[in-house]
Amino acid sequence: MIAPPSHVLVTGGAGFIGSHLVEALLREGHHVTVLDDLSAGTRENLADAFAFAPDRVRLVIGDVRLALAPQLPGDDAFGPVARIVHLAAQVSVPASIAAPLADRATNLDGAFHVLDFARDQGVAKVVLASSAAIYGDGALPADEAALPDPESPYGVHKIGAEHYARFFAKVHGVPSVNLRFFNVYGPRQSPTSGYAGVISIFIAGAVSGAPLVIFGDGAQTRDFIWVGDIVRAIGLSLFAGPTKGEALNVGTGAAITLNQLAETIVRATSSVSTIEHGPPRVGDIVHSYAAVHRVHKRLGFKATMPSERGLALTAAWMQGGASSIWDV
Repeated sequence: MIAPPSHVLVTGGAGFIGSHLVEALLREGHHVTVLDDLSAGTRENLADAFAFAPDRVRLVIGDVRLALAPQLPGDDAFGPVARIVHLAAQVSVPASIAAPLADRATNLDGAFHVLDFARDQGVAKVVLASSAAIYGDGALPADEAALPDPESPYGVHKIGAEHYARFFAKVHGVPSVNLRFFNVYGPRQSPTSGYAGVISIFIAGAVSGAPLVIFGDGAQTRDFIWVGDIVRAIGLSLFAGPTKGEALNVGTGAAITLNQLAETIVRATSSVSTIEHGPPRVGDIVHSYAAVHRVHKRLGFKATMPSERGLALTAAWMQGGASSIWDV
């Protein structure tokens, strides 16, 4: 991520992924403005960032569903915004099905507002967080050249945001890249939030000895990637790589079944939890793992965290261990 210091705007920067990214940017000498409505993120997630460089980071309580410029400081001591990482999102597939208009306002309209602000400010690069959900249950591994086939409003709005990025790049010259995240996990992913991932939910259950409930038969597969690897991919794409709204998968390229995941977590936590099954959820993809040749070619990126160690570190955090990826 090494690059000349600049001012980076991180939407959703108080969240799970965003707070780790903010720390990484500060460690490289950048100034960082976090724009977050704190609906999923927390001030506590940014405690390490403020402790590390209090004079180079600030939190602005704001909403990407509205125009960005009026929400940001006018007398900018950090200088003009040079680059943007857009992470603010509604990430729950069931929530998107229950309230598709609300999902659209955050995930599609929000991306538009970010790109519109980037055009007005003449930023050097926008990195947008997209999702593996745009693929649906297509051929595997999921390849960027495949025709999107989303099965939820969440996936529909994420692919729509990608199209906005390509439009703004082609028509207005806004340099951007869409990173299609697969299943991200690690410290600060709250198991009690409506946005919780399956790993944080399973670990919380295993630590307490509660049953681990899998929706479906557990044979469904996912590509789980450590949050530190995601941060590294964002950093690489923020200062290099594609600029015309292209999409890149960010995953490990390996699949694990939910049954295997639950069994691994039970072992890693020495838990007495049982594994149970419930009915499948509407909108959930059955199988998913990434083709990673393009991201390796364009960014030189390859995920490096072994899943067993990543799960153990996440479990340790949930039992009071380090919350920052820089402390592991």
